[in-house]
Amino acid sequence: MRAVRRIAGGLVALLVVGLLALLLYAFVRGRPQDLPWTPLDLGEPVGMFTGRKLTGLTDDPGACRALLARAGVEYTALPPRRDGEQCGYADGVRFRPGGSRTIRYAPGDLGVSCPVAASLAMWEWNVVQPAAERLLGTRVARVETFGSYSCRRLYGRDEGAWSEHATADAVDVAGFVLADGRRVTVVRDWEGDDAAARFLRAVRDGACDLFATTLSPDYNAAHQDHLHLDQAERGAMGWRACR
Repeated sequence: MRAVRRIAGGLVALLVVGLLALLLYAFVRGRPQDLPWTPLDLGEPVGMFTGRKLTGLTDDPGACRALLARAGVEYTALPPRRDGEQCGYADGVRFRPGGSRTIRYAPGDLGVSCPVAASLAMWEWNVVQPAAERLLGTRVARVETFGSYSCRRLYGRDEGAWSEHATADAVDVAGFVLADGRRVTVVRDWEGDDAAARFLRAVRDGACDLFATTLSPDYNAAHQDHLHLDQAERGAMGWRACR
């Protein structure tokens, strides 16, 4: 019994030390986004717990939309949709074309869950545009996608788990159109070590900090032409997939 108490006491001590270290780290760096209990602010840089907080927005559509509005993201709320027992959404939004804070998306009627929209906005501000300017010498004007909502199981299987696309909690990014007219696509530019390939890998790596799941051509052949980004609920617990 004493041994059990000693072990329990040691675990508590480690937890306290860890929390104090985390507080000190965030205080010294002036980064509240590195703390798990601070409110999410889409305008802040990406922190240690930003990804978890973004995924956690799946539980509160109202709070998610309020965050978008507070960050200046112009959007249209989509009406709830239900297709059978497994498919549909209640928190869909669509970026307004020409909005001052977000890139254009193609197709223009792209609708995603609010947590995915919030994550896309932060991805643009903190990852996509900085990487484009650094590696390609210009900004991104448009993101090309294969869409979001699709009532289907994983990889179109007839059985098994349902895809995050079935609830609009995923989006497949196929490429980027730059401000100077150039086009960078996953299927054509992923391989190699030129600027376009480095840009694609940079935006993939940055997405891993924001989305619960980030899959690229490095994962399997099914993703050879796009980046799959989703906010699966497990991401709120820190269980992330990045490949």
